[in-house]
Amino acid sequence: MTPVPVVRLGPLEDFIGFHLRLAQEASFRAFAQRVGDRRLRPSRFAIMALIAENPGITQTALSRASARDKSTLTTALDDLVVRGLVLRGRAPEDRRSYALMLTARGRQVLARLMTHAAAHDRQLDELVGPAGKLALLRLLRRIIGGLD
Repeated sequence: MTPVPVVRLGPLEDFIGFHLRLAQEASFRAFAQRVGDRRLRPSRFAIMALIAENPGITQTALSRASARDKSTLTTALDDLVVRGLVLRGRAPEDRRSYALMLTARGRQVLARLMTHAAAHDRQLDELVGPAGKLALLRLLRRIIGGLD
């Protein structure tokens, strides 16, 4: 077996953004492996969870809540609609907007994903510990709020 060459990170070694991205990728890979369905990525899970918590949410509000641009969100929603997990209909209060709801199948898939997400989060909790989790969430929220 060929040894993996060591890659120097240079200035990236101390860049928070670089390490946030690496941590996100590691978390996403572990979640996808746990779920066993590459199409149900964490972003799809988050979209479905937000719709479940906010039945009738508009695509604009969902875009803001999930921090996804409209084109990326539209592609993900199209996929979820085609797969029969999300219903997209005109919002009654604004016919120019779409209201989103989970289908019965979508609620079943979300329940299964929620089980996987809870187990995945417990694994992350074990890695950072209770105090570390609170500190990490506080720092991440500070980054999110400070860069918006």
